[in-house]
Amino acid sequence: MESIHRHEPKVVAMVYGDTSTTMAQPLDGLGSVCREKGALLYVDATATLCGMRLEVDALELDAVSTGLQKCMSGPPGTSPVTIGERAEKAILRRKHIEGGIRPDDYVVAEGSIINSNYLDMGMLMDYWSSLRLNHHTESTSMLFAARECARVILEEGLEQGFARHMRASKALRTGLAAMGLELFGDQANRMVNVTGIVIPKLCGDGEKVRSEMLNDFGIEIGTSFGHLAGKIWRIGTMGYVCHKQNILRCLNALEAVLRRNGYNAPANSGVDAAHMVYEEE
Repeated sequence: MESIHRHEPKVVAMVYGDTSTTMAQPLDGLGSVCREKGALLYVDATATLCGMRLEVDALELDAVSTGLQKCMSGPPGTSPVTIGERAEKAILRRKHIEGGIRPDDYVVAEGSIINSNYLDMGMLMDYWSSLRLNHHTESTSMLFAARECARVILEEGLEQGFARHMRASKALRTGLAAMGLELFGDQANRMVNVTGIVIPKLCGDGEKVRSEMLNDFGIEIGTSFGHLAGKIWRIGTMGYVCHKQNILRCLNALEAVLRRNGYNAPANSGVDAAHMVYEEE
């Protein structure tokens, strides 16, 4: 927030859940500071929407984008977005329509032309509005996929979905701790749906464990990037993955692979501890 006051940017862009570090960005208070300084607040919720609570209006977020492929359990390729009035006004100030499809009553906007037709939000908004501007040809199959994702999520219920993600994460982390593994990061700011594990020193960079998890059990866990590459493993619990049987299978497989690689956790400790979390329901 100090940087917003010092630099007075036009746009503040934040990632709500950074999967590479497994950390969640606290958003409380940012919206009001941005409005005070005249900045727009954009949030990337690709890895968090429907898995972590995001109160767009209460947090005064001006624009949010997400993806289907994380907690919405869909295919990648379409990004649902929400745009508030402040962001809409800023977009329309630079609204231009290319020559071949301009209507007769077109009025040139005051701002500079958007150089990327693909990212021209002004024309995209007309495409999705009642004007039906012929901006591009949308992938019909992706629209059906997005609708099905929304249908399944609402059929379960948002609150029930949040609880399922929270329960799966708690079970996984309880199991990992019972195996003597160290969880990565500040507990207060961890993402609900991605868990970081400090790689035990005797496992080196952890790639052999990852390979055996994938090839022997069909379970893929991630490493990280930059200075965290080879330092942590990452396990995502998003969307359909957040079910009891998947959490127990992952813990069971990880225990077996770790034992092969010289790390001896108490037998069945991870599965037993996670199972107890589910028994609390």
